[in-house]
Amino acid sequence: MLIARVRGTVVSTHKSPSMEGLRLLLLEKIDPVTLAGKGDFVVAMDSVGANAEEVVFYVTGSSARLTEATKGRPTDATVIAVVDAIEKDGAYTYEKARSE
Repeated sequence: MLIARVRGTVVSTHKSPSMEGLRLLLLEKIDPVTLAGKGDFVVAMDSVGANAEEVVFYVTGSSARLTEATKGRPTDATVIAVVDAIEKDGAYTYEKARSE
């Protein structure tokens, strides 16, 4: 699993019929301690209803096609969870409740 922040959405009106109904999110990989963006972006299918600026886990490769929403769909990246908290060495570097 990889960690990123949702930076926006990607809209595509012409796409494979198997992609109909799934939202595409623009993710920026982040440092889990500082939460700083790495300037490295990926487009991922959203299987959990993530919102803008949320910190999420996503998977790539064949794992991206293992969710109920993405089975049999042409994806190489899928958001699989919204992060509630990140703790490192006994200290929280991120808590969703505090960032809202």
